Amino acid sequence: MGVDNLPGSAVKLIDRPGPTWWLVVTLALPVLAQQFLILSVGLSDRFLAGHLQPLPRQQQAEALGHRLTALGLGAAGLTSGSAASILGAEASWEAARQIESQHIAYQSAQTMAIYLGWMISSFTVLVSVGSTALVARFIGAGDHDAAVAVTNQSIVLAVALGLLGTVVGLCSLDRFIALMQLRGPAAQFAALYMRPLLWLLVFQVVESAGLACLVGAGDTRMNFYVLGGVAVLNFPLAWGLFLGWGPLPELRFVGIALGTAISHTLGGLAVFLVLRRGRAGLRLDWARFAPRWDLLWRILRISIPAGIDSLTLMGGHLWFYSIVNRLGDAASSAHGIALTWAALSFLSGAAFGTAATALVGQNLGAGRGARAAHCGWVAFAIGSSIMAFMGAVFFIFAPEMFLLFCPHAEQRAIVEAGVPVLRLEAFAEPGLASLIIFLSALRGAGDTRVPMLINCFGVLGVRVPLAYVFTMSHLDLGPLGMWPACNLGLFGAWMAMFADLYVRGGFFLLRFASGRWQRVRV
Repeated sequence: MGVDNLPGSAVKLIDRPGPTWWLVVTLALPVLAQQFLILSVGLSDRFLAGHLQPLPRQQQAEALGHRLTALGLGAAGLTSGSAASILGAEASWEAARQIESQHIAYQSAQTMAIYLGWMISSFTVLVSVGSTALVARFIGAGDHDAAVAVTNQSIVLAVALGLLGTVVGLCSLDRFIALMQLRGPAAQFAALYMRPLLWLLVFQVVESAGLACLVGAGDTRMNFYVLGGVAVLNFPLAWGLFLGWGPLPELRFVGIALGTAISHTLGGLAVFLVLRRGRAGLRLDWARFAPRWDLLWRILRISIPAGIDSLTLMGGHLWFYSIVNRLGDAASSAHGIALTWAALSFLSGAAFGTAATALVGQNLGAGRGARAAHCGWVAFAIGSSIMAFMGAVFFIFAPEMFLLFCPHAEQRAIVEAGVPVLRLEAFAEPGLASLIIFLSALRGAGDTRVPMLINCFGVLGVRVPLAYVFTMSHLDLGPLGMWPACNLGLFGAWMAMFADLYVRGGFFLLRFASGRWQRVRV
């Protein structure tokens, strides 16, 4: 089958009629819908953490029995009315203590799950950024056969990286969790959550690589179909494996992770089958899976700086997260819930960043630099407006948003720590919008080296140092002695993050405005 006869055709976005803003919105809306479906999964998981018993029923009974035995309240004492009364009071107290302890540990571990999702996304950048940029350039230049070749090599690279990530991740899992300063039940829950995702990582990398190629070809609807389907499947799988519905085992926290892993496995298989059949002018062909080192190098030449950028950025985020974990499980839980809600704005910006990626890449491929710049500015204008609206929602409804996940009195410390930081996030939206959307536009142009340096400076040079200054009571500077610090707790950590977002957002705005990205060769 020839390239021109494939099912569907490559979407040459730059030739579509209509105003630029409508083209940007048309591309962003499917991604936005898909992102909110994925976010709903995170919200559902948080609801499980805050409202339902974290331990399986049999383990709850065993834990309570061990506690009562330790107190000397044996079965023989049940014949006495006073002993029975003491036993009932102790049982009620112990049950409440178990629930409180497990809820907070569970929610703290779930914050680790958020960072794990970011780590996987950062890892997939090693193949997705170069794939999108090259496919978009070839489509813009009218070279459809080269776009198909890149797609096949992208899947080959995804399989290799996915298998490598599984091996490295499983071998270093326990050391990694310890490095993040997680202790006790929270560390145990985090390890249980991460293992299923690591075992099936290759399918998620293939999913990301295939969808990245389709975005470069102008097809963002398949993102919605596949990732939206992943989110929809995740609901019954996560709840069913958490609670033990029907024939499903009652796995509790690990059940949520297994549901996520199975959903992404099906998503990766769906992307592979769709591309095998052909879509948007792209098609997988067994004969094209033989490694082509020239194309693999071109993909990696773009993706490696972006991958180093993302992985270094992730390293900085994890360092920052370890600082937050030093503040205790309640602070870590509040941090995770605030991040879950903040994703409402982050994912909105990511949707318009995806539109900017495709439009900038295709316009540059066609030699239309001014048009590429115009598309980037329009995507920023619309995306930042939506994110500013989200910020207003955070500021006004922050208490209610936290109480939704923390309805019990013993969770009050989480609410008190979290509401101020979510309100602070409201004022960070302009900087965050500039960071997300202009970074995506620069990556669509293949400009990944300078952004890598900017990201490293922002996270490692601004966020992490300020986090120490704002969260600790004293700083040990070695030969310079002990210096007083601000001791602002979780709010101080988010102040450091606030400063970082504006530093990097400002740099990316200036980089895009300079127009130097138009001269980058891919």
